[in-house]
Amino acid sequence: MGPVHAVFKADGDETRGRYSISEWWLEPHTRGPGAHTHEEDDVFFVIEGTMSFFVGGAWIDAPKGSLVIAPGGTAHDFENRTSKPAGALNVSVPGDFEPEMAGIAEWFRGRSAAASRTANALRGRAISPGSRRARRRGRG
Repeated sequence: MGPVHAVFKADGDETRGRYSISEWWLEPHTRGPGAHTHEEDDVFFVIEGTMSFFVGGAWIDAPKGSLVIAPGGTAHDFENRTSKPAGALNVSVPGDFEPEMAGIAEWFRGRSAAASRTANALRGRAISPGSRRARRRGRG
């Protein structure tokens, strides 16, 4: 799905639809799906890097080892705002959302590279005057 990768560890067939377990990997400076809601509870455990999660109307940065819960019906999102890959294990309860993955994957693949980048990603080669990067290069 472009800079987002999902790997299912246990799906609805294996769990009788009670839960699904998947890993979600985001390349550096990659947005997730955008804020959305669904009836399932989502539990995220960060297994690598730092992921940013939108839950309950606020963004939080969750480093490796963090547990984040998005109760069903709560608007939520996730993204990797860092310069290193990040991944989270997701448990969705009840599960069996895998049949929706074809449409989800198609949406991610159809998103432009620019739309996939987080707001804090460096754009092109432009350097803002006064930034740390500009000062390092003698431009600020």
